[in-house]
Amino acid sequence: LVQLAESGGGSVLAGGSLRLSCAASGNIDIYSRMCMSWFRRAPGKELEGVAAVDSDGSTHYADSVKGRFTVSRDNPGNTLYLQMNALKPEDTAMYVCVADWTCLSISNLAYRGQGTQVTVSS
Repeated sequence: LVQLAESGGGSVLAGGSLRLSCAASGNIDIYSRMCMSWFRRAPGKELEGVAAVDSDGSTHYADSVKGRFTVSRDNPGNTLYLQMNALKPEDTAMYVCVADWTCLSISNLAYRGQGTQVTVSS
């Protein structure tokens, strides 16, 4: 069992930056072997996969955030990060971290946190 807890959300002006964190606890051996992804859900929209970092360090990004967001993981520290720069109002959403065996997916084997709210105003 893996527990995930996000932090770092908040309200910023367009063009600003935020750094989200996702702390893992529980079975860390499983966590270290899983792909860690960030998803977001904006009001009235579908859940969107934003960025992911696999156990080998390879990263994946949605086109909408390439060049602005950077995903990383600190395995010894059991923490996933999402550095978000040049934020836009359309980035406003609840951001959720997910641990799964495939990047940017949520299977029935996935673990997910409760989410942290990001609000970007123009």
